[in-house]
Amino acid sequence: MSLPPAPPTTADRPSEASPGVTLPAGFRASGVTAGLKPSGKPDMALVVNDGPLQVGTAVFTSNRVVGAPVVWSRQVVSDGVVSAVVLNSGGANVSTGPEGFQDAHRTAEQVGEALGVSAGDVVVCSTGLIGERLPRETLLRGVDLAADALSATGGPDAATAIMTTDTVAKTAHFTVDGDTGVWSVGGMAKGAGMLAPALATMLCVITTDADVDAATAELALREATRLTFDRIDSDGCMSTSDTVVLLVSGASGARPEPAAFTAALESVCADLARQLIADAEGASHDIAVTVENADTQDAGLAVARAVARSNLFKAAIYGNDPNWGRVLAQVGTVPEDVAPFDPELIDVTINGVQVCRAGRAHEPRHLVDLASQREVRVAIDLHAGTEVVTVWTNDLTHAYVEENSAYST
Repeated sequence: MSLPPAPPTTADRPSEASPGVTLPAGFRASGVTAGLKPSGKPDMALVVNDGPLQVGTAVFTSNRVVGAPVVWSRQVVSDGVVSAVVLNSGGANVSTGPEGFQDAHRTAEQVGEALGVSAGDVVVCSTGLIGERLPRETLLRGVDLAADALSATGGPDAATAIMTTDTVAKTAHFTVDGDTGVWSVGGMAKGAGMLAPALATMLCVITTDADVDAATAELALREATRLTFDRIDSDGCMSTSDTVVLLVSGASGARPEPAAFTAALESVCADLARQLIADAEGASHDIAVTVENADTQDAGLAVARAVARSNLFKAAIYGNDPNWGRVLAQVGTVPEDVAPFDPELIDVTINGVQVCRAGRAHEPRHLVDLASQREVRVAIDLHAGTEVVTVWTNDLTHAYVEENSAYST
């Protein structure tokens, strides 16, 4: 069985650090220390669209429990216009009552006053601990500091300021020299744990200087996130604050075809998604679970998720144990009406070694090398159709348990 190649990631190219959101023309950004984190590390970022277009769209978590910034920002993007995104780490502003919503609203107003734009065109994003309000004056002071620090090269600073348990900042870009001119897409994201659809536990801002309208931008973003962020699944835990924002300046003047724009956007999202998995809390392996020859995309996705969310499977990979029985057992948990297949036909290949053929042991499992490289590729052939789906996950380690057992303390 063949596996699709992993998308190249900025993490794989440490000598090519990306300027991220400030690579496309028409954007400024900053990252500053407002004092929200006890560590004194940067904790507030601002990304501004200087136009000429002010197009914006976003995709949010599907969790029914959401933070005040998500409630506010859903209203902001409803008209397809966004002038700026303000993001803070150090507190999620979730389950904080009416006062929390007032904090988000007031933060947007402060950005509007500093930039001379409408507060109703300012997306607000927050990440950190749930259930605790942040000091409003500190937030507002941080907005002013971030506005003063705005720069056309401030993308990396912004990416650093949104980190929580991340160990590295995450940025990416893609440039196209097309028929209508040169245009770019840039992005930044944060996220290291609680990576599960819809989206991942993440904040992400993507910028482009292509000239595309709001409808095209929204369709492209939803398609790109469906194939990238929605297909990384670190631990099955869904966030209350997931937000992916796309800002369009149109500053290049280039008008790409919708398909070309979507492809470029997907490339940046795939890059960032792989960086999120690579930085998953305590992980020692990045795992691609690919389901081949499924009846439908949804069927393949259900099977891939069942395997990717198995703690037994993930613990086995951590221990460098190619226990294909744990894969097969998880495949069998998917109901027949969701994913039709014959258990007697399933093949399983791990890092190129077909350890299971037609539902039985095949090549010796000791031939599988899990120890010499971080990336693990598991292929499951259902022999039930023609669809192929890949979900990325990571192994379950002692470090993950330690990190999350003491997160709030």
